[in-house]
Amino acid sequence: MSSVSLSTPSSMDVNKDLSELSIVVFSYPSIDNHAHAILREEHKNAYPFEGLITEARSERGLKEDAKYTVACFRATGQLSKLFNLGPNADWEFVKAYRNSLPYERLCRVCMEPTKIQCILIDDGLGLGGADKSKLYDYRWHDRLTGSPTKRIVRVETLAEDILRRLLDKQIAENNVTPTELLVEFTQELTASLQASAADPEVSGFKSIVCYRTGLDISTNPDTNAIERLVIGLILVYMSKGVLRLADKALNDYIVNVTMKVAGDCGKPGLGDNDLTLRLSSPALMQPLIEAYPKTRVVLLHSSYPYTREAGYLTAMYDNVFLDFGEIFPFVSPDGQREVLRQVLELAPTNKIMWSTDALFWPESYYLGALQARQAIFEVMENSMRKLELTLPQAIGIVKRVFFENANNVYNLGLEPYFIRPSP
Repeated sequence: MSSVSLSTPSSMDVNKDLSELSIVVFSYPSIDNHAHAILREEHKNAYPFEGLITEARSERGLKEDAKYTVACFRATGQLSKLFNLGPNADWEFVKAYRNSLPYERLCRVCMEPTKIQCILIDDGLGLGGADKSKLYDYRWHDRLTGSPTKRIVRVETLAEDILRRLLDKQIAENNVTPTELLVEFTQELTASLQASAADPEVSGFKSIVCYRTGLDISTNPDTNAIERLVIGLILVYMSKGVLRLADKALNDYIVNVTMKVAGDCGKPGLGDNDLTLRLSSPALMQPLIEAYPKTRVVLLHSSYPYTREAGYLTAMYDNVFLDFGEIFPFVSPDGQREVLRQVLELAPTNKIMWSTDALFWPESYYLGALQARQAIFEVMENSMRKLELTLPQAIGIVKRVFFENANNVYNLGLEPYFIRPSP
């Protein structure tokens, strides 16, 4: 009776491969495909630093409860190591030390270990007015990276600016006409989006429709409903001076205009999947994805907690891509690994991209990069020990998710600056 002998790698071979993988994971350059600007030095303490590790919005949640989260304990240890403060430094000591550093030095200390080569910055963060001036311009971040920073245009912010300007003009002329306002708004929004699409500084468009009215976006918005909403919007603006796009028909309309322009011009569209939980599943976007097959759609934030649904859409539709950002550092280490495993269940690895979703503080870039690299390594390590992945396959995944996929999706044309560490 004949038999077949199957040889398997020795533990020594696997450990050697893992050592090689570790070098790539922690040293390969990355493209941060979705982030926000850092606070200006004069405003570096404008917001509680605890926002780095929690999304709580109450005063107590930020200043008291956040200190007792696993995310805070982990961040304290990682920042203590970065700043060489020793193992016993607590959160308050970390805060005091970072405030003592010259600000640009702090930014460089935090950014250099991340290996971030290029940042795509959403510079339309909804702070508004004087608050927006607290942030550095996206070009300022070039001093911290090897390649120029690019913009992501937030379409709701752009639309609100256009509406406000047109309304001010009509009010000044004492000729407020809803129908004419809607026509002019559509023309100007389309022209502005087309101009942005032609701008080499712009990498793509982003919608926060999920925050405003949910992801069940109609592909045929009701024109009559939109005109009625415009009338209400005019009345609120004239009486209170407030203009915010938060009505479904109008928000759906803006998304459809953007999807068409993005598809025609070849610029990706990004979408947040947060808040209003029952309306946040990316599965609700299926009709929109099918209606605009030429428009590349990037689902942000791992679509957490709907990661599997997002992975399915990424696998089934050529024009859908999946970002796994923001879970660093808010989700526990086990949770981060589980999200990554869910991302990899179905989604092709040439359609997955990483981001920090960093905000305000340079430390958010550091933690977002460090924790993502740790999670990727641990998930790849587990698969390699089970002989589910070879070293070349694992290295290929790492290079794609950190650099190559974003480089291709956003047509950045970059070459990676990979400097192999000395042995």
